[in-house]
Amino acid sequence: MKVEQISVFLENKAGRLAEVTRVLGEAGINIRALSLADTTDFGILRLIVDQFDTARQVLKERGFTVGKTEVVAIEVPDRPGGLASVLQVLSEAGINVEYMYAFVQHSGKNAVIIFRFDNLEEAIALLQKAGVHIYKGEEVYKL
Repeated sequence: MKVEQISVFLENKAGRLAEVTRVLGEAGINIRALSLADTTDFGILRLIVDQFDTARQVLKERGFTVGKTEVVAIEVPDRPGGLASVLQVLSEAGINVEYMYAFVQHSGKNAVIIFRFDNLEEAIALLQKAGVHIYKGEEVYKL
């Protein structure tokens, strides 16, 4: 039920993001989802890719600082209030969302939300109990 996410620390300067995507593209790695957060000095690029181990290896070989984080991918109805209902369940249980990002494959159907929680196991159990569809890593890598 967990998804492997790559975190890449980038200097906040022109061309670094382009370099990461070029390296992954040259290695035949497909990016399934991404998020970029920045400060004045550096950024954190979070990626879900179809070939985690290969992506980590090629990025490290090119000198990037790369980390691994386990996240959860859930399906949320792509409609007003779809995300709010899931967040309400988490809030009532006192589970903190450290960060999240989303993508929609087909508008009007379902969105996929990537979550990082302060208590991953408890969040997964709670979401399952609430009937929320949680993707297996293999499912997300193939989306």
